[in-house]
Amino acid sequence: MKVKNKITTLFHSLRKNPMVINIIAVAVITLFVKGFGFYKEIVVASNFGLSELLDTFLIASLVPGFIYQVFLSAFKSVFIPNYILEQKTDRSISSFQATSFIVTISTTVFFMILAYLFTNTYLELFFPNHTETYYALIKVQFYYLLPCILFWGLSSLLSGLLNIHDEFKYSTIYPVFTSISMLILLLFFKDVFQERVLAVGLLIGSILEFSFLLIVSKYKKIIQLSKPDFKTEGTKLMFNQLPAKVSSGFLTGLIPVTDQYFAAQLIVGSIAALNYAIKIPAFLIAIAVMALSRVLLPHFSKLIANNKQEASKQLKRMLKFVFISLVIIIIPVIFFSDFIVQFIFERNQFTSEDTLLVSKLQVILLIGAPFYICDNIIVQYLTSLNRNTFMAYVSFGSMTLNIILDFVFLKFYGIFGIVLCTSTIYIVRSLVLLNYANKQNKI
Repeated sequence: MKVKNKITTLFHSLRKNPMVINIIAVAVITLFVKGFGFYKEIVVASNFGLSELLDTFLIASLVPGFIYQVFLSAFKSVFIPNYILEQKTDRSISSFQATSFIVTISTTVFFMILAYLFTNTYLELFFPNHTETYYALIKVQFYYLLPCILFWGLSSLLSGLLNIHDEFKYSTIYPVFTSISMLILLLFFKDVFQERVLAVGLLIGSILEFSFLLIVSKYKKIIQLSKPDFKTEGTKLMFNQLPAKVSSGFLTGLIPVTDQYFAAQLIVGSIAALNYAIKIPAFLIAIAVMALSRVLLPHFSKLIANNKQEASKQLKRMLKFVFISLVIIIIPVIFFSDFIVQFIFERNQFTSEDTLLVSKLQVILLIGAPFYICDNIIVQYLTSLNRNTFMAYVSFGSMTLNIILDFVFLKFYGIFGIVLCTSTIYIVRSLVLLNYANKQNKI
């Protein structure tokens, strides 16, 4: 009876908690968005299998994706807590917004030019000994993906503003436009765009995402622009935190690049095999991470400004609940890994041999998934505390360890060594961050 009463009490308390309600709402919308995206991946698998075209598309998208993750996501992460702190002052928030938009646009344009100028150097350095046709396929897709950086950057900032104002449903639903645009092009215009079909679909999707967020933000009267001021205390604090956050994002973003570099040393199709293996773990992780991170960063930022002790207590309770729940969910997924991969991907160019390979890779990645999600929760908490310098050191250590383990494990286990390294990094990193977060309450 006591256990039943505790469960009932917990259920009622969670049902009335605004934070929990927001997390569930975001999770449901994310499930829809990722489900749509997953169907898109099924269509891609059916059309391309583990082909050279898919390999080259993934390589072409590495640099734009890397820039987004490293610089633009990093800026959004420091923008949210410092925007909330700025709201508590008597200074004009419209000036802070204008400054943030100028920084975003300037940064994206700078990196677009940089990426364009160093394309050949990047390909020769990281992906040597391929044919001219292989490099030509990468470049033609890369030039279509380059403008995505600008639209992703602006979309990231707008979604951050929506999160701050508790408009989570809009900041969660918008990625569906990319899946829709890519599906339409694959199903109806594949012969028209040919080898450019995936890249053009991604570009159109990024434009639609930005347009949607801009319309919503204007309608909700969230965008308030005035003369930018780069000298306010809030702006200076944000810029002071940015190098550490960018460094952390840069080093973390290098991990998948390093993994794909080592995978490229193996047979053709290895990069695609890794890509498919991460789809289902990424699907589960994305639902949890997006639901938690979108809500928790503004939540922790607001709570820490008023009650740091309560924020620490909430973090500990949340980590216990999330980790246990994830283990319960992931165990059956591991047992049915073969069937899941076969059911979702095995058709046309995707063979039964591909299923066996992808399934085994997937199991190793699933083991590290609970640690990755808990790691993300701790990151939101530490970002709210502006502890970005320590996280940069952790990212440097993670990157160094990743290179060493990739090199060693690849020799012993081939492509399986790459995913084994990834899961190991997740576990070690999450434990280090947890230990540091526990110490913050004593400061």
